[in-house]
Amino acid sequence: MKDELLNVISGKGQVRHGLLIQTITGYLRKGEEPGQRIAESERLKVQETERLTAYISKHNLWINDLDFSKYISQGAEQRVYLQDGKHVVKLNDAIYYDCWVDYFNNLLLHNYFFPDTAYELVGFTKDYNKDLDKKILYAVVKQPFVLVDSPTDLAKVKNFLEANGFINSRRNDYFNPDLGIILEDLHDENVLTYNGVLYFIDTVFYLTPEFRQ
Repeated sequence: MKDELLNVISGKGQVRHGLLIQTITGYLRKGEEPGQRIAESERLKVQETERLTAYISKHNLWINDLDFSKYISQGAEQRVYLQDGKHVVKLNDAIYYDCWVDYFNNLLLHNYFFPDTAYELVGFTKDYNKDLDKKILYAVVKQPFVLVDSPTDLAKVKNFLEANGFINSRRNDYFNPDLGIILEDLHDENVLTYNGVLYFIDTVFYLTPEFRQ
């Protein structure tokens, strides 16, 4: 599994809806200087955003027709809109991550582990943030809309993840020591239940240094 994941992250392996994500990630990695991510993560994200914005314009990836009237909810990291009754659209500014590459890695990992709720990167948009008093770059991702017929039992989430190598580290956070992957924020609004099946709709994956060892 680790070899498969390494290939997916490097762009050599396939994963559902992965091609555009891998292409952009590869482009951003080429602009990194050795050690820059560790030493200057804040500056790196600013530089990444500038390069990503240029790439978006060059490849016509701006989304200008979002229907903001179909707003559903908002969390710390993203806003959610109903698209067509079968899908939702989410706007994410990668606030949980030191750089955009880490956010895109999260999408790839989610799509590998949870293909039934895979994210499709459809483009990007900018919107005004009143707290920062400026426009912010958002990734626009599409995901299947999941019906809910019962509350999610977090004990079942824990059992499922532990059966797949993820150890509960604290509250709703997990760690896979064999893979070197952290998976966080799996509360009952990010894992939904329908017909007794768990659907992971919002995940926060991080790669540790051990992932590449």
